[in-house]
Amino acid sequence: MNNIIIPVDFSKYSEYALEIGAMLAKKHNATLHVLHMLELSDSLISHSDSDNKNEMMFLLALSKKKFEPFLDKDYLEGVQVEAMIKHHKVYKEVDELARNVNADLIIMGSHGLMAHEGVFAGSNAEKMVRNSNTPVLTVKSKPQSFNLNTVIFATDLTEASVAAYKKAVNIFSTLESKLHAVYVNRPHTDFISSKEFKEMTQQFAAFGGTDQVDFISGYTVEDGLLQYAEETQADCIAISTHARKGLSHFFRGSISEDLANSSPLPVMSFKI
Repeated sequence: MNNIIIPVDFSKYSEYALEIGAMLAKKHNATLHVLHMLELSDSLISHSDSDNKNEMMFLLALSKKKFEPFLDKDYLEGVQVEAMIKHHKVYKEVDELARNVNADLIIMGSHGLMAHEGVFAGSNAEKMVRNSNTPVLTVKSKPQSFNLNTVIFATDLTEASVAAYKKAVNIFSTLESKLHAVYVNRPHTDFISSKEFKEMTQQFAAFGGTDQVDFISGYTVEDGLLQYAEETQADCIAISTHARKGLSHFFRGSISEDLANSSPLPVMSFKI
């Protein structure tokens, strides 16, 4: 692991992500790319009058001023940190930076989705989970200690999910984690018998996945995964995302986003 990106808004949740990033960077000798997005409006960027320029310069100077105390942390001692400020859509800028530096991981702090937030507005963490081509680790609490010894990977056993499984195997092998693949059987949605599970597992292995998959039950995928995580004392939940957009995303939702919002454990997502 060589490069880790941490998008920040200088909140305590960003600090959680930064501290976890520092722990991983020290262990793997990686560089932290700490990125702040100004998220300027299109009108402010496109218009070149002096008022707009002055406002942009003010916001840029304010962000630079915030960076110094934000990065003045004891846990960053000995860590190579590159700080930068950009001003477009968060997930697009982060994805571009990830390609440029060949990032291995993106770490984002998130407070989760609150009841009063609109379904169309979403959150930056959700957008990153849905759109990033680089694995995204979402965290919501301050790390007292941080390890990824045991990780559960949710799979639907389809051929399309094999690529995400292989990405998970690759990154968690680097992180020296033990990966448990798991399938959640639900009573009212896509219920399968034990025989069908065995057949699907064999097909998944033939596609390039694995035949070592645990079979558990839950009313929802999230419910099943959280129960299994508790039973196995997992440190992280990994899951693939289909990057749904528009009405498909509105009506069907996203299990990976729901987990990123609700799970007390860190959640790592892999885009299919």
